[in-house]
Amino acid sequence: MIAQAVPPTVITDRLVATVCTRLAANKRVRRVLPDGGRVHIDRQLPFLCLYRIPDTGADLGMQRLVTSEASYLFCPATKALRPGLNALLRGVIETLGSQFGGFLLLEVWPTPRKPVKRSAGSPPRAAEASPRFTIVAPRAAGLDPFVDVCEDVFQRITVNRRSAVIDVLRRDRISPAAFPPVLTRSDAEALQCTVVGVEIEPIYLNPATGVIYPLIHRELERQVTQALRQIFYTFAQTWTTQRPPHFHGLGRHAMVKAVWKADAQLAEVANAFDFLLQVTPYNAKGAWAQFQRSRYETAPVFRYRPLPIDPVLLKRRLYATPLERLEDPALRGLFREKQDELDRKLTMLLDINTPRFMHGSMQLYGDVEPDLVKLAEEVLGAVSPRSREDSAGGTVTVADFVARAKAELEYYRGRYPQMNSGVEIREDTTGLMVSRGRLLVNRSMHIPASRVDALLQHEIGTHIVTYVNGRAQPFRQLASGLAGYDALQEGLAVFAEFLVGGLSRPRLRLLAARVLAARNLLDGATFVDTFRFLRQDHGFDRHTAFTIALRMHRGGGLTKDAVYLSGLVGFLDYLQKGGSLEPLLVGKIAATHVPVIEELQWRRVLVPPPLRPRFLDIPGAAERLERARGGLQVHELIEGSIRP
Repeated sequence: MIAQAVPPTVITDRLVATVCTRLAANKRVRRVLPDGGRVHIDRQLPFLCLYRIPDTGADLGMQRLVTSEASYLFCPATKALRPGLNALLRGVIETLGSQFGGFLLLEVWPTPRKPVKRSAGSPPRAAEASPRFTIVAPRAAGLDPFVDVCEDVFQRITVNRRSAVIDVLRRDRISPAAFPPVLTRSDAEALQCTVVGVEIEPIYLNPATGVIYPLIHRELERQVTQALRQIFYTFAQTWTTQRPPHFHGLGRHAMVKAVWKADAQLAEVANAFDFLLQVTPYNAKGAWAQFQRSRYETAPVFRYRPLPIDPVLLKRRLYATPLERLEDPALRGLFREKQDELDRKLTMLLDINTPRFMHGSMQLYGDVEPDLVKLAEEVLGAVSPRSREDSAGGTVTVADFVARAKAELEYYRGRYPQMNSGVEIREDTTGLMVSRGRLLVNRSMHIPASRVDALLQHEIGTHIVTYVNGRAQPFRQLASGLAGYDALQEGLAVFAEFLVGGLSRPRLRLLAARVLAARNLLDGATFVDTFRFLRQDHGFDRHTAFTIALRMHRGGGLTKDAVYLSGLVGFLDYLQKGGSLEPLLVGKIAATHVPVIEELQWRRVLVPPPLRPRFLDIPGAAERLERARGGLQVHELIEGSIRP
C-alpha cells in the first residue's frame, strides 16, 4: 500500500526558505499552502497581492480577483497559520524589497455582508448596486500622490453602466476589521514596505446565498485587474528601482498548465472541421451550367461535402474545456469568445440548407448596417458598370498563377524555414481560398494579369502570413483565428491590395455589390432575386452575378461577404486613429482584440511574429500607408484616384 502524502497544517520554515531561495534566483514560485491556500509569484516583482480567508469561508469571487495578478497569496486567517503566514510574508518582502529598494503589500478584503430584507419580485442587489471601493492607506504625507492614483484608477471602473463609488481612509491600521495587521507600521518601515488595503463591495454575490453572479464578477474582475496593475506600476516607478515600460508589463509572463490545456482543447475542436469548405458547394461549375439551362429562371441545386464530424459530440468536447480554471482574465475572455463562436458554427453546420442557417450567419457576422449599405450604394453609383480590369497584360493561366504563388511562398519560406504552406488546384472550390495555411485555387479561374500581385498579397501576404505567424505563437488560437476575426482580416487583406496598387474599380464594385446582396438576402431575396438585382440594377455580367449570388446563398444564406467592405472601413478608421499594424500581424484577430494582444505583448506572453508581409515593403507602399493614415476614404483607394 502506498502511503498518501499528508497535507501540511502549518506554513513551515522549510517552505519559507524554499520560496525565498527561488525568489532570490528570480525563479517562479507556485506553492500550495495549508487549508487550500496558495502563493504564486511569477518572477521578481516589487509587490504582492494578499487575501486572507475568514473563518466563515472563502469569498471565491474575492479570491479570483487576487489570483488574476502576477504576484498573489491567499490563505485562511486562522490562528494556527498566522505565525507561518507572517514569516512567509516577511521573507518575501525582505527578499524582493532588497532587490528593488521598496515593496508594496496590497491586501484586499470584501465589505462585510449585511442581511437585506427584500419583498417578493424585487431586483437583486447586483442589479442596482454600484461598484464600491474603500482605499485604506497610511497617514504618511509622502503617499498622497500615490493614494490619488489609487483613487483615480478605481474611479474609472463601471459595472452595469454604474460608476464606481470611492472612499479613502488614512490610518495606521491596514487590515480587515476582523484580523490583526500582518505588519505594524514600524515593521513595515523597517522592511521598506508600504502596506495598502482595498475593501471591495461584493456586488457579484447573492446576499442571501453567497452564490456568485458570474457575468457581473467577470466584468468586475477584468477591470479590477487592470486597476491593480496600474497601481503596482505607479508604485514601482515612484518608490522602487524598477522602471517597467508599461503597466501591462507587470502582468504574468508564465502560464499555468490549465491555460495550455484549454488552448489545446479549443484548437482541437476548431481544427476538427473547416467551416468555409463545409458551407461552400462543391458543384459550383455544374450549378452554373444548370442555371444557364434554366435560362436563369430557376435556382440551381447546390451540393455540400458530408460532415466529417458529429457537431453534437464536438460540442460536448467543446464545453468540457474548464475555462473557469484559468486565472488570467485576459486569456479566459479570449477563450470564452472562441468557445461561443465554435458553438455557433457547429450549430450552423447542423442547419445547412434550412432557414435557421441564415439566423446563425447573422449571429456570427452581424447585421448589414444602414451606413454600410449607403456606402456600397455610393460606390456602385460612382464606379461605372463598364469599368474593366486593365486588359493590357491579358489573363494568366491557372498554372502560371500557381507558379507565382509558389514563388511567393518560397520568399517567405526563405525567411522562416518552418513554414509549410503550399498551393492546391481544386475542382470543388470557388475562386481562391486559404484553408489552414494552404492556398486553394479553382481550376477554372480566369485571372487578369493586372490582379495577380493584389491577389497574392491578399491571400498569401495576409491570410497565410497571419496563419503562419499565429502558429509561431504559444497559443494555437491565433492560427485558427480568435472569435470574429474575419472583418479585420479581410479589411487588412483588401488594404494590402491597395498598397500594391491593385485595388481596381471592378474589385471595389464587387465588394460593394456583396454588401447589397447580403442586405437583400436578409430582406428575403431568393437566389434568382439576387441574380436579377445584380444583373439588371447594377450591370454585372451573368457569371459574376451568379458567383456573388452563390457565395451569398450558400448553406442557406451566408452574410460573410459583407465583411470585406465593412472590414476595410473599420481598418481605415483604425489606421486614422493611430492604430499600429504590429498587433495585427501576430495572428488572426478581431479589432476588439488589439488591446488584449498589446497587453500580452507587453507581458512577453506572445513572441515577435516571424514574418513581415511583403506588401509593406514594396516601392510606394509606405507612402500609400501614410496617405491612408491621413484620412483617405474608401473610394479614394481605387487605383488611379491617387498615386504614390
